[in-house]
Amino acid sequence: MSVDVCEAPHCQLVCENSSFLDEENSLVSLVQQLHFNYKVSLLIPDCSSAPSHLDSVINSFSSFVLIKNMPVSEFIDKDFLETAVYPGSVCALSYRTRIGEDNCVALMPNGRLRLSLDRHSYHLLGIEGKVSKFRSKGRHIVSVDLTDSSMAPGGRGYDRLLSGLTCRLPLTSDFLLSHQQGVQSCLKSLLSRYDWSELRPEVSTKVLHQLTCPSDLGSCDAYSVMDWLGAVDAGISSSSIGSSSSFLSTYTCPGPQRMATTALSISVSGFLLPHHVQILIMEVRQFLEQSSSPWASLTVHGFTDNVVSCCENEHGRLRGGVNFYTLLMSKGHDYKLLIVTGSHDSCSP
Repeated sequence: MSVDVCEAPHCQLVCENSSFLDEENSLVSLVQQLHFNYKVSLLIPDCSSAPSHLDSVINSFSSFVLIKNMPVSEFIDKDFLETAVYPGSVCALSYRTRIGEDNCVALMPNGRLRLSLDRHSYHLLGIEGKVSKFRSKGRHIVSVDLTDSSMAPGGRGYDRLLSGLTCRLPLTSDFLLSHQQGVQSCLKSLLSRYDWSELRPEVSTKVLHQLTCPSDLGSCDAYSVMDWLGAVDAGISSSSIGSSSSFLSTYTCPGPQRMATTALSISVSGFLLPHHVQILIMEVRQFLEQSSSPWASLTVHGFTDNVVSCCENEHGRLRGGVNFYTLLMSKGHDYKLLIVTGSHDSCSP
């Protein structure tokens, strides 16, 4: 079978050089609008262990829950709306659903419920939506603002959606769910009705030795930096990076280069809230000012099979699936922000 190479998935890279002191920088907006994060990776050269205050922040990411076989209609239950949706900061994402094949659901902290549905499910639901940008044949996107007055319990819009999710299309799924104030305190009633488990983010720490790394991130090509960071995160040894005899990789560290005796690599994986990412960024900035490390990189990965990319845009899973950004921080207030998305996604805040 022939393959059209023009249709091969690729990604786009947006680069921003700015300052934390610039009130119009896009970093804060980007962090807040990438609601569904599954991994944060931190790399700090000339460092062998995190100080206690940085370690405390890394281990303070909120726990989250995995709820088994829960109806989507629970998201518009009156008690859930009052205790979780209206106060804000609740996130939910259907778990182990494939955006290109299954019905997928996301609840954002601003109260928007987003459903990616196949054609049959869309017509059964009976709620107006839009044709998917990425699979125009047979897939539709339905977005409902649960905080809108028309969606108040007892209202016309609410009753139509409730009927759709309970009678015409009783969707169920496993869900990851997190809340800034803690899931058990505000979601006690919901959890009591289902099989669920509380999970903690996993923290992995590695000390790398004799790592060839860039000495000046500001003068490095953005694509080269991303390639190098990916090779380091993947565990490709510094001896194999750039070696012509290496089958694994021919990536080289962008110049100018220097040798770091040690480098600290930390990753946090789970269902991670933007609030904690923002706190971690602030803590890394303070650490850099007090340490001998010249720079640090922080990469935040969104879920590949998420209904939305950042800024609430539809996520084009079948066009590559990439959905992450890297923040390169140096001493002082300047930074470089690298945003990577699928070729058809829009992710600039």
